[in-house]
Parts: sequence; structure tokens; C-alpha cells
Amino acid sequence: MTHDIAIIITFVVYMLIMMSIGVYYYRRTRNMSDYFLGNRKLGAWVTSLSAEASDMSGWMLMGVPGFAYVAGLNAGWITLGIVIGTWANWRFVAARLRVYTELAHNSLTLPDFLENRFEDTSRLLRVIPAIFILIFFVIYSASGFVSGGRLFETIFGMDYATALLLSAGAVVFYTLTGGFLAVSRTDFIQGVMMFFAILIVPLFAMMLLGGPGATIEAINTYHASFFEPFQKVDGSTITALEIISLMGWGIGYFGQPHILVRFMAIKSTKDIPQATNIAMVWVVLSLAAALAVGMVGSVFLTEPLTEANRETVFLVMTNTMFPSAIAGMILAAVLAAIMSTASSQLLVAASAVSQDFYRSMINSKAEQKELVWVSRISVLAIAAMAIGFALNPNSFILDMVSYAWAGFGAAFGPAVLMSLFWRRTTRNGVLAGIVVGGLTVLIWKQFAWLGLYEIVPGFIFSLLAIYVVSLLDKAPAESITRTFDEVGNSRI
Repeated sequence: MTHDIAIIITFVVYMLIMMSIGVYYYRRTRNMSDYFLGNRKLGAWVTSLSAEASDMSGWMLMGVPGFAYVAGLNAGWITLGIVIGTWANWRFVAARLRVYTELAHNSLTLPDFLENRFEDTSRLLRVIPAIFILIFFVIYSASGFVSGGRLFETIFGMDYATALLLSAGAVVFYTLTGGFLAVSRTDFIQGVMMFFAILIVPLFAMMLLGGPGATIEAINTYHASFFEPFQKVDGSTITALEIISLMGWGIGYFGQPHILVRFMAIKSTKDIPQATNIAMVWVVLSLAAALAVGMVGSVFLTEPLTEANRETVFLVMTNTMFPSAIAGMILAAVLAAIMSTASSQLLVAASAVSQDFYRSMINSKAEQKELVWVSRISVLAIAAMAIGFALNPNSFILDMVSYAWAGFGAAFGPAVLMSLFWRRTTRNGVLAGIVVGGLTVLIWKQFAWLGLYEIVPGFIFSLLAIYVVSLLDKAPAESITRTFDEVGNSRI
């Protein structure tokens, strides 16, 4: 693809605007609550779009379309699981987590909340969760950097390593400067951009193919199995285990720190119903369009995409259909998706270093400004590790995301649910669940037993570990359960 000056100008302007937002909020970031939660002052619109933009990222605009490009509606099982998981997270977790984290000594991070929730003085409920956060966020952030590298490589024809460093540098800059306030505001802008971009591309492609009817007929002609959700491209029937694995993405929502932190930052639980409605409309329409991009792209593009290149179907279609100025704006939405999630992940991982390692293990009397600077240095270090993982240009974005997603979902999902809903849960139970869930994912991934997605056994084993160990353990102090049950329920 040519080095088109209009697209380059669009990208440069967009990146400068995002960095300017980071600089602006740098001046307004005074303490850890500002840096990590925006002082809990986000409204419904910013919270919902920020949560979904940080959730979906480049894998919605590149990973899901790439899967649908070769599998059709088989990819729909993932999107169905995601829709159900998103709704359940907003409906059952958001309000309780917002209230409980504030009651638990205004907890700023997930490990912070777990430690305060169970009055743990051993620091284990800080350190062990923080270790898993670092492991899986390095992998998750690497997937975002791969997306960015592939975007710049495809559009501008630059070599992959240069493209990777350029896109990663923009993300690191405004995360480093502005913290949560900058990330949440830019996520709102990016969420709007992603929404319209993912809708425009398949609709315009169908118009060029002669309309929806002609497009469906073309897909039926060349890929008859694409409209058969229970049949794979090779003619075989998709198994129950495969459907469970694909829909298993949904249970991962309960443990994603970069999404849960949005619930913690909303101004009031009264804003959550509105935020839920906004988020669900965004998710349903965006994921449906992501499937359409892959399926329509399979008949729209004359030159087939192979291997990892199939995840560039959205990029290639955009560059093929639109004049440079419009293509630049749409492709900037891909950069927006990548930047929104990667920045959120870097911020949460940095919070684990500053709050859960540095403050608890090295300098418990560290002042707020010192902790903010430790967090900023951590952003640089974590980004460097993620870039190291992302240097392989043949990495599949969806594979990397699925691994990290499973790790968070299994390690923290059951712990969050049981901490919020079962008063008999104990500190040792939660600790056992986090370790069992995280290790199950790490081990299961290496052997791929039964072909089952590792989040499913990881989540189940973690839940069982919490339940069994809590029952064998001494019941938690009545003062703890009474505080959260009485005060918490009165505010939800």
C-alpha cells in the first residue's frame, strides 16, 4: 500500500490530540485516586464507553473479523458469549463492586480491595494477585502492540519493528502523563470512533456488492458453510466442547481488572442502569458488525488473505473502498481501539507494581507523589516487556488475547463474585481460588487437554477451591460481613 499523505496527516493529528489530552490531565493528577480512578467521578456515558473501548480493543476490529473471515458464523459463538458476559457483569457486579471497594477503605486496585475486604495482614492478597496481573497483562498488552504494529505496517508499508515502536510509543506517552483521567476521556472518544468505523465498513462494502441480498448470495455461493453456526468450513459438525470453549469467553468478564476498574470509578450506582443500556447497545451492534466485516470481506476482497494476514481484513477493505481522507479517519479508529485497551492495561499493571509491591513491600510510608512516579516508571518497564513479546510479526492477536483473557477470568472472576455475593468466603478461600485459577490456565494452555479453552476448567476449579477452602476455614469476622451486608446493600 502506498504512503498516502492524507492518511499520514490524519494519523498524526489524531495521535497529537490524544497526547494533548494526556498532557492536560497530567496537570490535574495530584494523587493515586486521581491517577487510578479519576477520583470516582466518571459519568454514565464516559464509564460505559470507556469500559467497552478498553475491553474490545484491536481484537474486535482485527481478531474477530479475522476469525469470521475463515469461519463465518462459527465465530458468532464467541460474540454471543461476550454479549452475555458483558450484560451479566454490568447487571450483577458493577454496583456491588463500586460500593464495596469504597467501603473497603477506598480501595484503588483489585488486590487492594481483596486485602481490605478480608482484613488480610499477611500481604499475600496483594502480592499474589499482583503477580498474576503482571504476567497476564504483559501478554495482553503485547497483543495490543502487535495490532498497532500490523496496522502501521499494512497502511504505511513500514517495517514491522518500526511500526510496533511508533504505535507503542503513543500509547505509553499519554498513559505515562495523564493516568486514569486521560485514559478514560480518550477511551470515550475512541469508543465513539470504533463504533461508527465498525458499522460503516461492512455496510459500504455490501452497497458496492449490490446490496445485502447480493452479498448474502455471494457468501452462500463461495462459502456455503458461513451461515451454518453448527457446521465448520471443512463440513464437520462443531462439537459441544467447541461451543463451550467459544462461549466461555463470557465468564472471563468477571475477572478483567481493566474493565472492573471502570465500575469502581463511576460517580454513583444510580448511573449504572443508564451506563448498562449504553454499553449493551454498543456491544451488540459492534460485535454484529465485526462478524459482518469478516464474512463480507471474504467475498469483497479479490486477493485472499492467508495466515496472520487475515486479521487485516478490516484494514484492507477500508483502504480499498474509501478515499484517503475518509480511510484515514476510519483507520484512526483502529488505532483508537488499540490505544484504549493497551493504555488501560498498562495503567492497571502499573498500579499493581506501585500499590501492591512498592507500597506494601518496600516503602509503606511512600507519599502520593512518589507513588504516582513509581507508577509512571512501571508503565515504561511493563511496556518494554510487552514490546519484547510483540516483536514476532506472525503472532495471532486473537490467540494472545484469549490466553490473557483466560488468565484474568479464571484467577479473579470467581474471587470477585464470591467476595461480593457469599458472606462465608474467607481470605484463605480467595487466595486458594486465585492460585488455582491462574495456575490451571498456565498449565492447561500448554497441553490443550480435550481441546477445551483453558478459561473453563480454570474458572470451575477456582470456584471449587474458594468454596471448599472457605468451608474448611474459620468463618470471617461478623464485623466484616455485617459492614458489607448492611451498609453495602443499603447503597445498591
